Amino acid sequence: MDIAVIGLGKLGAPLAAVLASVGHRVVGVDVDPRPVAALNAGLAPVGEPGLQARLDLGRGRLSATTDFAAAIRATDLSFVIVPTPSGPDGAFSNRHVIDAVGRIGAALRGVGRYHVVNIAATVMPGSTGGDIRAALEGASGLAVGPGVGLTYNPEFIALGSVVRDLLAPDMVLIGEGDARAGDVLAAAYATVVPANTPVQRMNWVCAELTKIAVNTFVTTKISYANMIAEMCERLPGADAEVVTRALGRDSRIGAKYLRAALGYGGPCFPRDNVALAALARGLGLRADVAEATDAVNRRQVARIVALVARLAPVPTRIAVLGLAYKPDTAVVDESQGVMIARALACLGHEVLVADPLALEGALAALDGRATPYADAAAAVAAAAVVLVATPDRHFAALPAGCFAANGGGKLVLDCWGVLPAEIAEVADVLYPGRGPALIEAVAQ
Repeated sequence: MDIAVIGLGKLGAPLAAVLASVGHRVVGVDVDPRPVAALNAGLAPVGEPGLQARLDLGRGRLSATTDFAAAIRATDLSFVIVPTPSGPDGAFSNRHVIDAVGRIGAALRGVGRYHVVNIAATVMPGSTGGDIRAALEGASGLAVGPGVGLTYNPEFIALGSVVRDLLAPDMVLIGEGDARAGDVLAAAYATVVPANTPVQRMNWVCAELTKIAVNTFVTTKISYANMIAEMCERLPGADAEVVTRALGRDSRIGAKYLRAALGYGGPCFPRDNVALAALARGLGLRADVAEATDAVNRRQVARIVALVARLAPVPTRIAVLGLAYKPDTAVVDESQGVMIARALACLGHEVLVADPLALEGALAALDGRATPYADAAAAVAAAAVVLVATPDRHFAALPAGCFAANGGGKLVLDCWGVLPAEIAEVADVLYPGRGPALIEAVAQ
């Protein structure tokens, strides 16, 4: 199939590479010439595990351009995967989508070739059948349905695992205005995902709501686990890890994302509950669960910083390990590690920071309030207190010796329980979410 991918950022570039790697002829389109040049040179324009390998597999079938018209006129299906930033009210803005759809529509005017426009960016419910459809029909002069196809198909992917998630999703979600357009999109996915992957086909608005509902439900599980952790820290003998592990055994609940650690971050999760609440307000309703999930998440940084302040009341040297919002990515949007490092610096601590991928972006966000360390072991050795903010495999491999440096006796807050057990032999290791006895013992 001849496919265009509009938007070659952190999600669009991997999508283009995956489609080309399974045999499609793909044209990537972006207004920024830098990712266009990178793809045409066969190089990954963004850092993402597995992306370069997929580019190599698709070599000869993937090209890129800044020319919308040429790309659209030569293809049968386009994926629009551009940013939808949050507005002042928390709702997603469609301005970049509308711009892209207008360019696509203009390219289709008078061509006479059936083309399916697939919106892969997250939009507010009502958008695809509303202003997006109006923009496409207005620019193309074609009626959605008989003249041009329009689908909504957001990806359920996470930075750091985009390629893997594209190739093996839990489901494919297709919002369609008519079966013909949905069939074209389903046929493209049939070449990408395993044959047994569920394909959920529905109308546009149901698909739009499903996308936001999935993300907010996942974040609710995260905040619920952290709420339990808050209780366990004040309840003698309680252990959030034990409780959530048992909860996850119940098939009605499941273990995924039910882990007491730190709050969620990144470019998507934090804004989805806000968007769902905005949608509810627009309908004259309340989304109390979404608002509570967001409120619990927002207080997790303060919870951990307060714990550090109790254990280290005098300003000292603290190493924060993990600055990306999750492992295997350089993205620091709404990063708990960055927010914790900033708060500790404001309390007067000397903050040392380390991350295998996100150090540069984090330093910009911290605005000089922390000392960077390329080597996490060196940061640990130089610190009196160590806080592990992401469950990165690099931190799980740290040698016990660096925790014994400078006479040992370091205080370690392993928020994710990833450090080797033998570190407890040379340092005071504390796992947030466990009963007050350990906290009190370490604080004395």
